[in-house]
Amino acid sequence: MIISRSILAGENSIRFQESRAFLDISRQEMANRPTIRKAELPDAEGIKACVDAAYQHYIPRMGQAPGPMLDDYSQVISRHQAFVVKEGGQIIGVLVLVSNEEMMLLDNVAVHPDRQGQGLGRQLMAFAENEAAKQGYSSLELYTHESMTENIGLYESLGYVETDRRTASGYRRVYMRKDLTQELGQADTQI
Repeated sequence: MIISRSILAGENSIRFQESRAFLDISRQEMANRPTIRKAELPDAEGIKACVDAAYQHYIPRMGQAPGPMLDDYSQVISRHQAFVVKEGGQIIGVLVLVSNEEMMLLDNVAVHPDRQGQGLGRQLMAFAENEAAKQGYSSLELYTHESMTENIGLYESLGYVETDRRTASGYRRVYMRKDLTQELGQADTQI
């Protein structure tokens, strides 16, 4: 009986040590990850560079530069809610929210191509949803070009529903909305 208790105690100690090591690694990873923060005017040039890099590959598909590549980001920062993710002095993620009395629009989400496929876009989307909910909006709306089929698929997988298709400002757009009243989870600002 004493042997089996010491064996069990030893196994529990090993499990505890493994769990503690995992938590220590997770804390280190979280501490090293960049955070989402409000954009400031000096970020405008870096935002433009990130957006251009993220959207460049759509030009041949669309036959024109995507709308976000044409924006003046000094004005965007001054007029709207702009957020960035910065790492090593470079902006690697951008989020722009536009709100009025009726709705909040996710106007732009961009991730630098070097960082795509690592969950940063999903994290920015969750952050946008959380911001909209915190500000009292029951849904978040967005649009994307109809040729950006991978984005449409991503948005659908995140719970967005297509509400309309129409041409606006020379772009064939797919409009989508997500009901936030069913998912009001908090998005961690750690990436």
